[in-house]
Amino acid sequence: MSVVLNVEGLGKCYATYSSNLARFAEWFGFRAKHKTDYWAVRDVNLSLQQGQALALIGQNGAGKSTFLKLVTGTVRATTGRVNLGGRVSAILELGLGFNPDFTGRQNVFLSGGLMGFSSSELTSLIPGIEEFAEIGEFFDQPLRVYSSGMQARLAFAVATAVRPDLLIVDEVLSVGDSYFQHKSFDRIREFRKQGTSLLFVTHGMGDVRALCDRVILLDKGMIAKEGLPDEVVDYYNAMIAEKENAKLSIEQRRQKSGWLVTELGSREAVLESLRLKDADSGDQVQMARVGQRLLIESRVLVRMPIRRLVLGHRIMDRTGHIVWGTNTWHTRQVLENVSAGEVVTFKVAFDCTLGPGAYAICFGLTSSDTHLDNCYHKTDNALVFDVMNADKPVFIGTNWLDANIRIERFAEQGNRLCE
Repeated sequence: MSVVLNVEGLGKCYATYSSNLARFAEWFGFRAKHKTDYWAVRDVNLSLQQGQALALIGQNGAGKSTFLKLVTGTVRATTGRVNLGGRVSAILELGLGFNPDFTGRQNVFLSGGLMGFSSSELTSLIPGIEEFAEIGEFFDQPLRVYSSGMQARLAFAVATAVRPDLLIVDEVLSVGDSYFQHKSFDRIREFRKQGTSLLFVTHGMGDVRALCDRVILLDKGMIAKEGLPDEVVDYYNAMIAEKENAKLSIEQRRQKSGWLVTELGSREAVLESLRLKDADSGDQVQMARVGQRLLIESRVLVRMPIRRLVLGHRIMDRTGHIVWGTNTWHTRQVLENVSAGEVVTFKVAFDCTLGPGAYAICFGLTSSDTHLDNCYHKTDNALVFDVMNADKPVFIGTNWLDANIRIERFAEQGNRLCE
């Protein structure tokens, strides 16, 4: 496959001067005193092949948007170089490339012209852009009266009017309504099937897991981690907790089954065992049946005195989608003043209403409703199990509903024939 994006040693440094005189002095070759350098992006290297999808994640200020601007050329790099192959479309900040006094139609010609389209090409593309944006009469009104969601609709419709070789998207789609977000991601998926590469920034980890082949985590302008979506997303979530509590440590390991286990915690309390059992017989379960009564049994050892202890569980499917989750904070079962040496057993009974497939149980020991505060022990994908449909009618999806289909037939005169 051909490479559509290659970045080597890319960096962007912003300088802060003590005075305008010092700034002017450096322009003329003199070394300015009291100058502070801030590297928004530093020493980033990556390549993206045709048809691949790459997400950039990280906390605010990590350098994600600056990196996209460097790639698209709207910001000049301090170091390194960017090589692009093929047609590139980018959706960055709202209103970028638009004139607020122009109508939507006029802005299509303005923005499209900057993208390299001729006037005749844009004239032929206008009907499709207008239809996809679905902003009605606002298409011929000034952009200044648009809501942020309407601007996002127009920007996406223009950028994707022709399938690009590389589509670059910042978080601009997050301001749109859920209907247009689904519509936009459907178009992105269709482009990917046709060979378009995708580079985008988002805080939506569900989109990252669903769309991407690779993920890069940026921290302080540099690559902190790069790899498969589950690996980097779990590491990112753990890293946030680690920053909130310096005592935490992060460990990752991939099981033979392919599931990634991410573990962290300060270890004042630890999970000694986690088992999935048949709720009636007590036998351990590796392959559950749809409709079976199950029991999650957790055994926790408390190593140090804890003022509050909360246990949380989540069940996730193979794509990382959370099927169900809760904790004893929300169920109002918080344990108070737990002593060192105590062993606590938690038992969660439930009916297996899951669809056939593979699932993982995640757990967390905390002091409140979030692991960002006193994360004692947390493990994603701690226990993996499968679900099979043995005796229910065939169905699809991740959930089984005890649904009853009722059919009534009537003769033409309205008389009931059967039920």
